Amino acid sequence: MRQNNNDVELITLIGIAHSISHFFHLLIAPLFPWIKEEFGLSYSELGLLMTVFYVSSFITQSISGIWVDRHGARPILYIGISLLIAGAMLVGVSQYYWMLLLGMAITGIGNGVFHPVNYTLINHLVKPKNLPHAYSVHGVTGYLGWAAAPLFLLSITALVGNWRVAVFGAGLLAAAVLLLLILRKDLLNDVPVVHEQTELQSMPLFSKHTVEFLKLPNIWLSWLFFYLTAFSFVGIQSFSSTALVDIYHIDITQTTASYTLYMISSAVGLIAGGFVATKIEQPDRVITGAFLASGVATIFAGFGFFAPWSIPLLFAIMGFGSGMASPSRDLMVRAATPKGSSGKVFGLVYSGIDCGSATGPILFGLFMDWKSPEIIFYGIAFFQIIAIFVASQLNSHNLARLSEQPN
Repeated sequence: MRQNNNDVELITLIGIAHSISHFFHLLIAPLFPWIKEEFGLSYSELGLLMTVFYVSSFITQSISGIWVDRHGARPILYIGISLLIAGAMLVGVSQYYWMLLLGMAITGIGNGVFHPVNYTLINHLVKPKNLPHAYSVHGVTGYLGWAAAPLFLLSITALVGNWRVAVFGAGLLAAAVLLLLILRKDLLNDVPVVHEQTELQSMPLFSKHTVEFLKLPNIWLSWLFFYLTAFSFVGIQSFSSTALVDIYHIDITQTTASYTLYMISSAVGLIAGGFVATKIEQPDRVITGAFLASGVATIFAGFGFFAPWSIPLLFAIMGFGSGMASPSRDLMVRAATPKGSSGKVFGLVYSGIDCGSATGPILFGLFMDWKSPEIIFYGIAFFQIIAIFVASQLNSHNLARLSEQPN
């Protein structure tokens, strides 16, 4: 019988791996001013670097779960972090734009393995009673990775006056994480569980068994839910600060503080959501309440007639609601996952995040070009409301599937 302290260490290790993945989402974005000047790039060329990252991650995430289910999560995790290191090193030595593109593509491929790997480890090795807390910690560490990247990269760049040193430092940080995970490899070993649950080792890579789960409506409802929530989040991440300046005519420092408070509140909501998910059996109810609160606050932020001092409070409510929903969301996806297909399912459904992250800025950017910044917030709330209905349908399908299984 696994002890709780083993679960704590396992969840911590998986969280550290997740944080380095999110850290690398922002490997070059904080460094754009230096990269733009040195390479003479346009803003569209800088944007293409991020597009290459997310497209590479999307493709890898969609298929890497198959390898996870066949060979276990641990070796794929090591490969993913190694690719992050290789991509950072290539970006750091780049002399031409194509080298930057290639470096970001390699980094995106490495990033694409983390969700199928992490969720497979959690689902296979963490005791069921600790799963909601594992999901909440997993989410919080992702936010910590996002928060740490700009601070780490900009501090090193300011200290030594060279953005390349900062990128090399990110590679060394990933190498330290890889070393830690290798030293604790016994705790991350899920291969025996994989072999007990499936016969994939003797099957062709794309056998009928491999793609059978694609026929399940639960899987595509999960994908759509992730797409919608990522689509709405990228509106907050990319354009909310600029939109607030146009709507309320306030200083950019106050809008930045509002976004920071959003992220902090999201992390707090994730932790709280882990406890709530253990008490409420129907996860769609948690998601409905959380997204309704977040959506109403988002609409209020777009109205433009509230006092500027209230904006950080509205953003705190928005962030808390979004974070609160995450552990229940992951429990719903787990319930939709056929036995032995954790890697494939979480790889596919989490690719919805990459799609939403890649396509959302296009629509929200048009809203800004139309001089209608308030629609940014209405659009975010709209997609959250649609996500509520998708979550309800997904939970209904999960309950129907459970009732059809023999006792």
